[in-house]
Amino acid sequence: MSTRDTDRDLGQPPREYDALRALLIERRPEMPKRLAQVAAFAVDRPDDVTFGTVAAIAEQAEVQPSTLVRFAQSLGYQGFSEFQDVFRARLRERWPDYEERLEVLRHRPGEREGAHGLFADFVDTAVASLLRLRSTIPAEAMDRAARLMADARVIYLVAQRRAFPVSAYMAYALAKLGITAVLVDNLASLGAEQVEGAGPEDLVLAVSFTPYTALTVEVANAAAARGVPVLAITDSPFSPLIQSADAVIEVVEADLGAFRSLSGTQCLAMALCVAAAELRRDAAGAS
Repeated sequence: MSTRDTDRDLGQPPREYDALRALLIERRPEMPKRLAQVAAFAVDRPDDVTFGTVAAIAEQAEVQPSTLVRFAQSLGYQGFSEFQDVFRARLRERWPDYEERLEVLRHRPGEREGAHGLFADFVDTAVASLLRLRSTIPAEAMDRAARLMADARVIYLVAQRRAFPVSAYMAYALAKLGITAVLVDNLASLGAEQVEGAGPEDLVLAVSFTPYTALTVEVANAAAARGVPVLAITDSPFSPLIQSADAVIEVVEADLGAFRSLSGTQCLAMALCVAAAELRRDAAGAS
């Protein structure tokens, strides 16, 4: 029996991060508004929970510090620090070196000065994102996504704002690999119309991160309603893209201050394009 199952059977709060995350996702719809707000914050921004003080986390989650304590106790923990220990244990188990280094950098302003110092900090942040994604994205999720892309007649790539470079790169890579793709750029506000030709034999690949872009969500929902498969690349199990997606890959990038890079997401995008091309080549060779 797993630790997760044992804890649940004995009525104990989870001591492993994955079990705690699953519990938060399960219970959030039933929680009072403010507690649900904390649950969403903890799932979406685990690094902030790991490193933050109660005051800082409360400010970021837009709740009172007392709400954090009440939230932790509602899950069975003695207090918020015990809840926070689960996040810190996850860090020690998975990627301590880079995350701890980033935390030191955040609290040592002036150690790296100038443009080159800032560049070095962003490099460390990108490395943290890449290592995290390598250890957290399930192999079956990648395989499922690559298969959907390989089997699609046409791949419609939908992303706006910060996520747009991901879809733009994929349009370029897929074209070079001989896979037909349409970049939904929303030029002249025609994004919805650009996907109207998609059918059940095609694929809509939608990319959106917090705060989610309305157009991307609307296009994905409309396509799903017509029976078009949807592959979502997003950053939370609470993302509005989840409801319309046939497959989901969750990507949470590390950030430096308020700036989140796309290094991990772009690496994922490259891998998916190449994997889809390889699947097509294998299928062609077998026929």
